[in-house]
Amino acid sequence: MPASSRNTIARVAVLAAIVLASGARGDEIADFYHGKTISILVGTSPGNDYDLRARLIGKYLAKTIPGQPTVVVRNMPGAGGITAANNLAQLAPRDGTSLHALMSNMMAAQALGSPGVKYDTREFAFIGNSTNAPNVMAAWHTTGIKTFDDLKTRKAIVGAPMGTSGATYAEAMNALLGTKLNIVTGYPGGVEVNLAMERGEVEVRASNSWASWKATNPEWIADKKINFIMQVGLQRHPDLKDVPLLLELAQTDEARDILRFLSAETAIARSMVLAPGAPKERIEALRRAYDAVMADPQFMADADKAKMDVSPMKGEEAQKIADAIVNTKPETVARARALLGDLLK
Repeated sequence: MPASSRNTIARVAVLAAIVLASGARGDEIADFYHGKTISILVGTSPGNDYDLRARLIGKYLAKTIPGQPTVVVRNMPGAGGITAANNLAQLAPRDGTSLHALMSNMMAAQALGSPGVKYDTREFAFIGNSTNAPNVMAAWHTTGIKTFDDLKTRKAIVGAPMGTSGATYAEAMNALLGTKLNIVTGYPGGVEVNLAMERGEVEVRASNSWASWKATNPEWIADKKINFIMQVGLQRHPDLKDVPLLLELAQTDEARDILRFLSAETAIARSMVLAPGAPKERIEALRRAYDAVMADPQFMADADKAKMDVSPMKGEEAQKIADAIVNTKPETVARARALLGDLLK
């Protein structure tokens, strides 16, 4: 037999072995997940964007994960998302059946050494992210607060659950930008802060994702019940072209460095992560299943119907951004920790 023919046969044999091995691995993934229940842990009260988004994505993941497992969503509010993140890190099964709709400020909370943090987001496997919508500060329409400058000339009562990014932003604004915010942190979640604004208990909600405002309170936007004061992100959202970025309000390089550190999390505003320790092949399968959900026209139609902002990002890319936040240079983190003061005690 000619040498060229032997080489061709050898190449075909190698390709066949690769295909068979790939198929076998796929069968192993499907066999593992078949009949299993995957839990998606949500660190907030029911009814907000984290919760609604996790439930919609979970519905489609049940179809795209090999073996089509059952997917259930559990709410575990507490400590601004830290309780749920700790649960994922310490108590959740590590076999690829425990997902978590990670709150966006968990990386900064870890880097700053916030009280109660017992997780390391670098150990979580990021499966995917569904939006990079900015966080937005909003004032109730009857307060007369319409611009950021209004917060520098008068005191304002701001609602922000303890441990959330809103409390962090408000404290940073007082320390760096000359605002006069009285921060009230006794609310379990954002839904309760919204109710407090309606009742007149607080004047401003310190932070809520733009995606969440659109999904859960579209009538407030349409009826101009809230005035948007500033947005937190690395660039202005197309829907909010006239609303300044928190970064743009900085007057010094030091303030700008700190506010950029606090703003970076919005790039991965709605990430889904997996508990540490799962086999690599299951991480890969879940990432590709998540990608398939984001590419599903029916999912996009359902998200659009629910007014959910969707701008997908692969898990691998989200992982890099999350790790970069945790690994922010120590001098920037130290300055941020010093100015946030009582929030970190």
